[in-house]
Amino acid sequence: MNYKLENIDLKAKKYRTVVLSFCFALFSIASFAQKISSSIDSTSIKIGQELIYSIEVEVDTSSLVVFPEGQTFLPLEMIESYKVDATKLGDRFKLIKKYGLTQFDSGTYTIPRQKILIGDYEAFTDSLKVEVRTIEVDTTQQPLYSIKPIIEVDKSPSNWWLYFLIIIVSLALVAFLLYWFIWRQKPLTEEEKVALLPPYERAKLALVELDKSGYLQNDEIKEYYSELTGIIRKYLDEKVYDHALESTTEELINRLNLLRDGNQIDLSKEDIDNIDTILRRADLVKFAKSKPDKELAIMDRNTIDMEIDQVKEALPEPTEEELLADLKYQEELEEKRRKRKVVITVVASIILLVATYIGFGMYFGFKYVKDTILGDSSLELLEEKDWVTSEYGAPGVIITTPKVLERKSTELPEHLKNQVQVATFGYGNASTNFDIAVISTKMASTEPPGGHDQEETKEDENKIDLIQVAEAHLKNFESRGTKNIITKSEQFITPNGQEGLKTYGTADFVTENGNEERGNYVILGFTTQNLLQEVILVWKDDDVYADQIMERILDSIELIKLEEDEE
Repeated sequence: MNYKLENIDLKAKKYRTVVLSFCFALFSIASFAQKISSSIDSTSIKIGQELIYSIEVEVDTSSLVVFPEGQTFLPLEMIESYKVDATKLGDRFKLIKKYGLTQFDSGTYTIPRQKILIGDYEAFTDSLKVEVRTIEVDTTQQPLYSIKPIIEVDKSPSNWWLYFLIIIVSLALVAFLLYWFIWRQKPLTEEEKVALLPPYERAKLALVELDKSGYLQNDEIKEYYSELTGIIRKYLDEKVYDHALESTTEELINRLNLLRDGNQIDLSKEDIDNIDTILRRADLVKFAKSKPDKELAIMDRNTIDMEIDQVKEALPEPTEEELLADLKYQEELEEKRRKRKVVITVVASIILLVATYIGFGMYFGFKYVKDTILGDSSLELLEEKDWVTSEYGAPGVIITTPKVLERKSTELPEHLKNQVQVATFGYGNASTNFDIAVISTKMASTEPPGGHDQEETKEDENKIDLIQVAEAHLKNFESRGTKNIITKSEQFITPNGQEGLKTYGTADFVTENGNEERGNYVILGFTTQNLLQEVILVWKDDDVYADQIMERILDSIELIKLEEDEE
């Protein structure tokens, strides 16, 4: 018996603890909510007059507070966001944030609730009503003028021709540089012209140049004999013995005698002796500092001239095989030159393309440049100039999309065809990285048989739960094989002030080829009695251009009317 009483006492204490904890939690939430307030300096303003909207928040010194930014006050327009005024109250801060709002159309407007982030907590202000009055004009004092006619404005000219001209000029400049420095047949220098002459003509020309050198006039005998022997040695090196330049005089003469004895060259012994005499005299001049007179030097020059002729006559005529081999060599040499020009052109073009890619990549971003060159469907749609703004459904959802949404057929069960009207519009296929769907569902209203209480009961029964609608779409995702669905929900307010539910997150979607791909989704729901309007967006997770497209679409959504049609 005592055991039972003790158990009852323990249970009562637990219940009291739970109740007290719940009460304290409610009290803390209520006390926290009281720390946020909003106000306006006037409930009635003139058209275009500034209205001061104030948000007052009291928090401790460690809390991070994020106030609303951007056009979140629609249908009123924010014209200025003032700095936060902070006042310290002991261990707490009192923060006051003010906004300058206005409206240029008369009427009664509701400033929607504003979301304030305090740490990880989301708080909302109350909605406020404001009246925008017209400005009275005394037409007896201020004359009225007729409406001015519409003036046609020429469409701003496109600059595509300028970009096209820049590309053409750049390509022409590159082609000209490649032609001028690589492919153009450059005029030959004097040295190149001489190098192309046959060895005999080159040797004869060298003797003429030796006569013009002035070595003998300047008494430069050593230089004169060095040039003279160099001419005969070079000629012999090219036509008779390919080591004549680096051989000594004795080695060269021995080689000439061997060639004569072997009947490989029809050169007399007297000619070989003449060459030997001049080469040995040149060695004495260079190494023994001998200095023959100028007349002897001129005689040696004439002897070399004669011996060059003798060597030319002594050489056998080239055979047909040798001529063909020489022709083939020339063709191979020309082919090597052509290949060298092609390689230089290709390398220069690649360097130019890489430099251009790096330059544009540093300015525009490498991913953007790559996707522009290779082509990206999402980027093409994002940069589409003529985005379509259209109304879908009745009452309509106004939305701006890259392409017009197509009407989709919706199959309904027979028992629902007379009760539900569904209009579905969509865009997206296997080649796009996103899908867009706009669904408008209108249910037939029924007249309650009773009085006012029964009408309210009927309205509660017909009220559409947006959370359940979002959950139905998520279950539909799962039925199609979608996995790892992460879900978040928050209030969504359109630019014209309509409130709805935004359900969003990420998931692993199954593609048409059966692969799993990470993606993002947004489910927007708007409802009044008997009417449900939805916008569903699904796009690839790692597509930055699809992210920008969806952000632009979300910012464009407006609802024409979200109220029950009057009979």
